[in-house]
Amino acid sequence: MNKEEKSTIITTTTATAVMPSEHTSIRQRRSLNACMVQNFLLVWLDSSIDPENNNDCKNTISKLKEVVSSVNTFTDADECIDFINDLKQDRVFMIVSGTLGQTTIPIIHEMLQLSTVFIFCANPVRHEEWAKKWPKIKGIFTDIALICKALQQAAQECDQNMILISFITTSSESSKQSLDQLDSSFMYTQIMKEILLTINFQQHHIDEFLTYCRDVFANNPNELYHVNELQQEYHKHLPIWWYTYDCFLHWMLNRSLRTMEARSIIRIGFFIRDLHDHIAKLHAQQFAGKSTSNSFIVYRGQGLSKADFDQLIKSEGGLLSFNSFISTTMNLQVSLEFARKAMESSDLIGILFVMKIDPSIASTSFADICDVSYCKQEAEMLFSMHSIFRVGSAEQMNENSRLWQVNLTLSNENDPDLHVLTEYTRDETKASIPWLRLAKLMIKLAQYTEAEDLCKTLLTQGKCHDYDIGNIFYQLGVIKFHLKNYAEALKFFEKSLQIRQKQLSSQHPDVADCYNDIAIVHDSIGDYSKALSSHQKAQEIYQTTLYLNHPQLATSYHNIGVVYNHMDNYSNALSSHQKALKIRQATLPSNHPQLATSYSSLGSVYDKMGDYSNALSCHQKALAIRQKVLPSNHPSLAVSYNDIASLYYKMGDYTNALSHHQKTLEINQKSLPSSHFDLIASYNNIASVYDKMGDYPNALSFHQKTLEIHQKVLPSNHPQLGTSYNTIGSVYNNMGEYMNALSYHQKALEIYQKTLPSNHPELITSYNHIGLVYNNVCDYHAALSYYQKSLEINEKILPLQHPDLTNSYNTIGSVYEKIGFYLNALSSYQKVLQIQQTTLPANNSELATSYSNIGSVYNKIGNYSDALSYHQKALEIYKKTLDSNHPTLSTSYNHLGWVYFNMGDYSNALSSYQNAFEIRQRTLPSDHPELATSYNYIGSVYNKMHDYANALSYHEKALEIHQKTLPSNDRCLATSYSYIGWVYISMSDYSNALSSYQKALELREKDLSSNHPQLATSYNNVGSFFHQRYAAINVTKNNLFVHDQQKKRTKHIAICRQISLNDSSSAKPQISN
Repeated sequence: MNKEEKSTIITTTTATAVMPSEHTSIRQRRSLNACMVQNFLLVWLDSSIDPENNNDCKNTISKLKEVVSSVNTFTDADECIDFINDLKQDRVFMIVSGTLGQTTIPIIHEMLQLSTVFIFCANPVRHEEWAKKWPKIKGIFTDIALICKALQQAAQECDQNMILISFITTSSESSKQSLDQLDSSFMYTQIMKEILLTINFQQHHIDEFLTYCRDVFANNPNELYHVNELQQEYHKHLPIWWYTYDCFLHWMLNRSLRTMEARSIIRIGFFIRDLHDHIAKLHAQQFAGKSTSNSFIVYRGQGLSKADFDQLIKSEGGLLSFNSFISTTMNLQVSLEFARKAMESSDLIGILFVMKIDPSIASTSFADICDVSYCKQEAEMLFSMHSIFRVGSAEQMNENSRLWQVNLTLSNENDPDLHVLTEYTRDETKASIPWLRLAKLMIKLAQYTEAEDLCKTLLTQGKCHDYDIGNIFYQLGVIKFHLKNYAEALKFFEKSLQIRQKQLSSQHPDVADCYNDIAIVHDSIGDYSKALSSHQKAQEIYQTTLYLNHPQLATSYHNIGVVYNHMDNYSNALSSHQKALKIRQATLPSNHPQLATSYSSLGSVYDKMGDYSNALSCHQKALAIRQKVLPSNHPSLAVSYNDIASLYYKMGDYTNALSHHQKTLEINQKSLPSSHFDLIASYNNIASVYDKMGDYPNALSFHQKTLEIHQKVLPSNHPQLGTSYNTIGSVYNNMGEYMNALSYHQKALEIYQKTLPSNHPELITSYNHIGLVYNNVCDYHAALSYYQKSLEINEKILPLQHPDLTNSYNTIGSVYEKIGFYLNALSSYQKVLQIQQTTLPANNSELATSYSNIGSVYNKIGNYSDALSYHQKALEIYKKTLDSNHPTLSTSYNHLGWVYFNMGDYSNALSSYQNAFEIRQRTLPSDHPELATSYNYIGSVYNKMHDYANALSYHEKALEIHQKTLPSNDRCLATSYSYIGWVYISMSDYSNALSSYQKALELREKDLSSNHPQLATSYNNVGSFFHQRYAAINVTKNNLFVHDQQKKRTKHIAICRQISLNDSSSAKPQISN
């Protein structure tokens, strides 16, 4: 079993996600069903298609099916475009009406999937002019028979050009890379070939293939004829005759090998074996006793994509392999014509391969097939799978940049690293039963459903010995684990353990393997004590029976490290993973996937320790290895992209985070079922990044779809449901819908308190979320209570300098600041800054936030010089790291304006506030509340500068926005009335001042609790009015006058009693920002 890849999955960063629409799913299923057997798809777009009611249309489709396996018809251009866009691996031939072609081709012409376009219309002249602009249009036709003929030729060229080729990596870009390093597709298809050649295929395998073909070609009479012919005459003709016969067999075979789709390869495996054996037999007959002196030249013409061509040019001196069967010829002109034809596609480069063949090389089978081919072409040489060539020079032909001659020499060389890695893979997939070996390879290729089918078939056949049954149960456990069906995985591992304990000694390594994998399942479901116990049983056996540096010991150390990491025991986790890495570095090739697993797991520990620099380095090393040795859609690549994205997210680099999460999503969509948790996680991670970027509607939509999926597949108290509730609550909080936010966060907390330990990190998350909502509704005592609960857990489980502590210190500091405990706030913020300065780069935006927080506290305690210094440091970082229109920049300018305002430097205050306003004006709608905030700030400066007209104008603009966009009792309206009251006070217009202050007070009394700070602000402002209006009267007389004139304002009188006439600062209006 590949324990390593299991452990990679269990260290994946957790998250949640969103599903594609039903419409998308239907289109994807349609495309998958349509492209199972050919390298291309035929699409016909015409608004008048109606085969059920139009005989001409029905007949046209029948004629097309004589050339292609299926016809995908569309009457709607948008649906057609979406269908083409969803295809990933196949080429599209398109027939389109002239009218729809004129509007559709400009949209899709540059899609790599689109190969060839045929215009089918009644009036060619009308469309000749615009069609000349688009190279992929191969003609305008009025006769379907001519299109069929052109399609036949295009299909032949497509099959010629779609043969899978493995190239060496680029040697010129890195001296550290091996010139002879082939990509991973060669290794896996080579092992696939070896396995297929050991399987004893029976007649029932051929019958199953024919049954499948009848289903595929149910509506294609032409190919159904060939299916029947194959059934009746397969053994009457030689395999090469069938391969060259004009039917579906050869292109089904080549497509299966190109896509490495397990089901397709298994179905046609009998023919792969027969064809190889036939070529090998002819080779032995034709080239026995031949030496290097009998070398000869053959040619092959085909097209390469621009990306593959670039790879080929960089490969000079290295190796290349054709991973499928390839046809060559000794006739130069025939191959040159194929190369020239390929040039007609704007997406392809025409290549003429000139191949020097040494017949003494025995590693590759090839044969002259003239006498056995259906076509009887002269001098055709057919090579079996995996022929390897040394790449020689490449030259332009006839000074044409899109036609090249590339010289190849047949080689039996191999890359030493790849050879060692291939041997390890052979060892990891070995089994006494070839079909079980194939299942193990499918597991390595992450094709779990196909592997499960093979294992279950072996069990139902009833021909296996007990020990083999134990191995099959074991592989089923691996499959169920990867599919996250942990209960089933545990069941199969325990069945395997029971059989192995009976068949083997209790100290046998295979018994230890079972303990190891049972432990991994326990770890995955959070039962860490059982996981650690089972891992330790496995390790005791390994240490007793294996040599010191055995790879399985490394696996044991690694898996124990994973459990310690999940238990937050980071020192033991780090120690275990480093032991595993040391063994692997000493015993494995440098590009082995298990090394990637070690780096990935070390990265996860460093990540949880808050050491993001080392974490990123480790995850990037893991990704580099996986990119070299795994297929491009392997889930372990998705794990690496996800781990790196999560780090970028924590480091505040949202652009890189989004990019890597999208790469994860692309892989997961290709390789996982629609309800798989890793796919859900990809969607949710993307939603979280959008949330951070302020795109709340998209974020909320994604999170809510995730919740719907979780509610369908999880029990009602599952912690993952709590995660969904929290993510939705966070978005509602960001949108200002606090009651909805609190409701969702409390649902999450209830689940966590029922199901998790009292110091679990998810409880920290819930306490922080609830604290934030209470903070936003100004219930600061409740907020502080929840934040302190969070801090208590964090201080118990984290190192002193861990970045996660900064979140607790920051939130507690912000609450202390709001309730006026400024020294406590300053202490909390300084703890944050101290941690960040040791863990983050100097220009990180989180540092800027800390500078800004400290500056704000200094401003409030009157230390304006320090306040100004810290805010300027913050602004410098923001300018370097953020877009010039980023909202955080406007906030930073506002903070500077606030300090200048308090210093009495109104000119710089006005300039700073205006800088903030200009950013908001460029990026926000004209009635956005943030613009109202800027109007109020600017108005307050004009007031201080005695420009009362401008001050009143700006404050009234703010009030107008608030009245238009906010509920009639919103507290922001009270803020605007307070500002306006302040201006009237300055203008000595006491009647309007009192009216404005009373409006503010009425709004706050309705909306706020009796002890809310903003309510005190209103009381103070009213008291200030009476102080300034009746300043000549002593306090007692003032209170009596107020009581007489405002009997209903007893609260105002109480405030007035507390105002000292000798302290002029106490009479200043307090404006709540």
